[in-house]
Amino acid sequence: MNDPADVTETFYFERQALIPTAATWFRHGLLLLLTIVTATIAGSIYPFGRLPFMVGPDPETWADVADLLYQLPYSYLSVVVNTVYLLATDWELLKDGLSFSLSLLFILTSHEMGHYIACRIYRVDATLPYFLPTPPMIGPAGTFGAFIRILSPFPSRKAVFDIGIAGPIAGFVALIPIAIIGLMTMETAIPQQVGQGGTLVFADPLLIRFVAMILGQDLTFGIGNAFYFAAWVGLLVTALNLIPSGQLDGGHAIYAIFGERVHYWTGRIAFAVMATLSVIGLVYFNSPSGFLIAILLGIMMRIRHPEPWDDAPLDAKRRILAVVTLAIFVLSFVPFPIKIG
Repeated sequence: MNDPADVTETFYFERQALIPTAATWFRHGLLLLLTIVTATIAGSIYPFGRLPFMVGPDPETWADVADLLYQLPYSYLSVVVNTVYLLATDWELLKDGLSFSLSLLFILTSHEMGHYIACRIYRVDATLPYFLPTPPMIGPAGTFGAFIRILSPFPSRKAVFDIGIAGPIAGFVALIPIAIIGLMTMETAIPQQVGQGGTLVFADPLLIRFVAMILGQDLTFGIGNAFYFAAWVGLLVTALNLIPSGQLDGGHAIYAIFGERVHYWTGRIAFAVMATLSVIGLVYFNSPSGFLIAILLGIMMRIRHPEPWDDAPLDAKRRILAVVTLAIFVLSFVPFPIKIG
């Protein structure tokens, strides 16, 4: 007579993953379409596009600040409506906006489909990617990214690892040609235009620097374009996902390689390091962006990682892939992504 646990495990490994229905495809496709719209608008407005974010003088007194806050909803709506009108009437602006949104969505889709296809291979139930459209300038790129929900247990640590790293690797490969196009078509600014006060300065990840060096592009005087910014956001998303915490992709990889105890501590160490870098970035580099990452890691470290059915350690091949994934993180991560120039 078979042991009930063996029967349950056999049934689990032989089961078929859920097949999305037509209604599911429609719902996820609609979210993707809305995200293309919001990302196209965001890709047309500063800092990613040519149109100004807001117009008018900077506030100089508390009364000016109060008036600015009072007028903010109207000003925001005016900017968005004006941008939509210009997108409908200016082909060059629409082309730039779509170059940003379609490039970025290609990277995000590649990332999430990497996870999804790996889930299908292991017969792990997962949703199609949920794309998250946001009002332009509230979600700076018109989106808070995308995610899939895993609905059934992981069969093994091997599955945890493969599903976890499939997304970042797929997204990283997808963004390389976009980064190349962005750097090859980058215009050059005159020295007087560089480092003007009140502007946002984007720190270039190592991948961007290496590609620019190969192409002979001087990033000091380069003006970012739609493809550059799409690749930059894609690298930021890749780096964030590979931080070894919680159920981020890096958290999956750490759990699969080292187990639950190491996963527990790496999440807390990552939070402590990022919180420290946030303060350093604000004080010494005028970069407040690290605080959002620290808050994300503070939430993630409190999420317990699900235990796989099979706790057998990874093979040598996957440990080599872990080194490759670490290299992708190094090429993508910058401690202070944005600073105010």
